[in-house]
Amino acid sequence: MHRLLKNRDFILILGLFLGIMAGGAAQWTKHLVLPALGLVMSLSTMTISGAHFRSLPKLAGAGLWGVGLSYLLLSSLLLGISRLFTHDQSLWQGFVLVAAVPPAVAVIPFTDFLEGDKAFSLMATLGAYLAALLIMPFIAALHWESDFISLADIMKILLLLIILPVIVGQTLRATGLDRRLEPVKGTITNWSFFTVTYSIVGLNSRFIMADPWALVPVAASALATIFGLGLCIELIGRLLKVERKRLHSMVLLGTLKNYGLAGGLALALFDQRSALPSVVATTFMIIYIIWLGFLKRYFHSDRANAS
Repeated sequence: MHRLLKNRDFILILGLFLGIMAGGAAQWTKHLVLPALGLVMSLSTMTISGAHFRSLPKLAGAGLWGVGLSYLLLSSLLLGISRLFTHDQSLWQGFVLVAAVPPAVAVIPFTDFLEGDKAFSLMATLGAYLAALLIMPFIAALHWESDFISLADIMKILLLLIILPVIVGQTLRATGLDRRLEPVKGTITNWSFFTVTYSIVGLNSRFIMADPWALVPVAASALATIFGLGLCIELIGRLLKVERKRLHSMVLLGTLKNYGLAGGLALALFDQRSALPSVVATTFMIIYIIWLGFLKRYFHSDRANAS
């Protein structure tokens, strides 16, 4: 039992299951989501050397990769595929919002899970969020003839979940506290993600239960843009001989959006049905991370042993 309670996959599945089946307490745990994500980000970035932030060419290059993977690739594919799977106006509005938001902040700690290139993921995510300040109003004006999407949420996430945790993480590194936290870093991160997963799924479980048939086209789109696109990026990256750590980061940047932000905007601007793409994609995101972790442990480790 002790080993199970430290197992990341078990903890994520438990959060997913409890969120769907017993999500009532999410009304209280939702207040812990922002602090939990901030804590995870701080622990993830404390292992990144400050030298990475002093190279402007590297910052700019990674930022462009973030914009390219999250917006030019994922958003374009998301809008195209969602048109094939649904003609429901509310669902379409939800898909547009998912396409408009920047990458998931969790890309950085998930990169840590998969032993990817954390510095690249951080700089690419930062670049995509800065670009989102221009891209989100453009997408809103393009689809709704209005710029009603507030940029306050983007600025809040940028400050509280990226910039501030980087400062905290670098402070921990400079003071040597990172070495003391390292033994418990994994456990803290896993249970923080349990809180986030349970809260997000629990708050939206009623939407899932209310209209199960509406989930079919949404699930098909999520499957294609997360699992399908992730596989394509992986295969192309291997053909081009992209370094494995960098490829892990690119897969996450090219498949995961900030579904929490998209779902919140959907509920605020439209109706409950328009939040379904975000809710379902969140569920697929958790399953996808578990799947990537499984592949890393068993497939890549076996191949490394064989060589």
